[in-house]
Amino acid sequence: MKIIPLFFLLLAGSALQAQNIPFIKADQITRWKTADTDTVYVLNFWATWCGPCVAELPSFEKLNRAYADQKVKVILISTDFKRNVETGVKPFVRRKNLRSEVVFMDESNPNNYINLVDSTWTGAIPATLILSKRKDGSQFFEKKLNYEELEAAVKKAQ
Repeated sequence: MKIIPLFFLLLAGSALQAQNIPFIKADQITRWKTADTDTVYVLNFWATWCGPCVAELPSFEKLNRAYADQKVKVILISTDFKRNVETGVKPFVRRKNLRSEVVFMDESNPNNYINLVDSTWTGAIPATLILSKRKDGSQFFEKKLNYEELEAAVKKAQ
C-alpha cells in the first residue's frame, strides 16, 4: 500500500521538475561558446507561436534521445515573451512532453544576443547553433531542420 502513494509522489515530483525553465541572459551564449569541453552543444532558438519551430521540435527530441549517451547537449532556448513563460511556455513543454533542456532567453532586446549567436543571423526563428570546441567551430542554421540535417551537423561537430 505504501508503494502506490510513493509512486505518485515521485511521478508528481518529476512532472514539477520537468517544468523548471531557467532564465538565461545573453552572456550564457558566450559561456557555451568558450566552454573548455568536448561536449557538442546544439542550441535551438524557438517560440511556441512559431509554426516551423514547433514542427522541428520532434527532430531535436529524437536527437536528444539518440545521443543521450554521448557528449551532445540539446538546449531549446525559448524566445517567447517573458509574460508568457508561465501561461504559455511551461504548459507547452508539459503538453509536448519535451525532454531536452528548455531555457528562456531573458533579454528584452533580441539584439543583445543575436550577434553573439552568429553575425549572419537576421533574428528569424527557428535558428540553430551547433558548437564544437573539438572541431574549433560552429555551424549556424537559420531555417527549420529535419532530423537528418541535425544528425549530419552533430556528426560533423564530433
